[in-house]
Amino acid sequence: MTAPAYGIGIDMGGTNLKAITASPNGETLRECVQWVGNTPRAIWLSDLQALVADWAADLGPPSALGVAAPGLIGDEERAVSWMLGDREDLVGFDWPDAFPSIPRVRVLNDAKAALVAERELGAARGEQNVMLLTLGTGVGGAAIVDGRLLRGAIGRAGHLGHLCLDLGGVQDVVGTPGSLEWQIGEGSLLSRSNGRFADTRTLVDRFSQGEEEATAIWLRSVRALTCAIVSLVNVLDSDTVILGGGIASAGPSLLDPLQEELDGIEWRPFGRGVTVRLAELGQMAGALGAALYAMGEEGIEK
Repeated sequence: MTAPAYGIGIDMGGTNLKAITASPNGETLRECVQWVGNTPRAIWLSDLQALVADWAADLGPPSALGVAAPGLIGDEERAVSWMLGDREDLVGFDWPDAFPSIPRVRVLNDAKAALVAERELGAARGEQNVMLLTLGTGVGGAAIVDGRLLRGAIGRAGHLGHLCLDLGGVQDVVGTPGSLEWQIGEGSLLSRSNGRFADTRTLVDRFSQGEEEATAIWLRSVRALTCAIVSLVNVLDSDTVILGGGIASAGPSLLDPLQEELDGIEWRPFGRGVTVRLAELGQMAGALGAALYAMGEEGIEK
């Protein structure tokens, strides 16, 4: 019996490492989530190499391995070239060297990987002009324009959370004043709410209960998100915007006021407005997208 062709995808998150095996059409064969935290690279790498070896023994040799990671990715897609945050141990680490038996090893930004998965199998299936915003502690993003996954000169394309919305606002982690990340990311909520709210779930619960202060804070955040979306649509001309991340779990509490704001401020030539959808593929989207990207020869271009 011939072993199935498959690729391995790895998502190097700040806390957990997520790994998946997938066929070229996106069928999941195996998956695993491991806590890594501040574990030294030598330890998590050894564990990961053992996992890949186990899967290869069970399924046959993988045709490709993709790695999704935060930060900027080098031109040759072998390593993360720049990063801020908890995974700086990944900067400069050469993934093909760590897995020499796998014919094709490619690294890409984690938000881009999630968009690849959503475009192939999820909420953006078949879309040629689509952007993704991941709303969590910070705000990540990625964009496909005319079927091409945007990278830019040094990999910054798609870092949509650093769009400036307030010239006099607080600078975010890359120095952008009043960015979208600052306006809606959970990392700034305690400051934005004058110490009242530490997490978005509580804020949204209080908004749903009609609490006045929570309503004002939440609707201001949603308006900032809407202004960012219409500005980005004016630049990228997207048909669809996908919202992922923990804040997107607010569901109607997010989508209903966002749509109301869109109706008031979006530029809609020919009566055509952008469609906003929630991401569908959950926590394994980055790993799945990395596997699909590593296996792909054509389709979505880098």
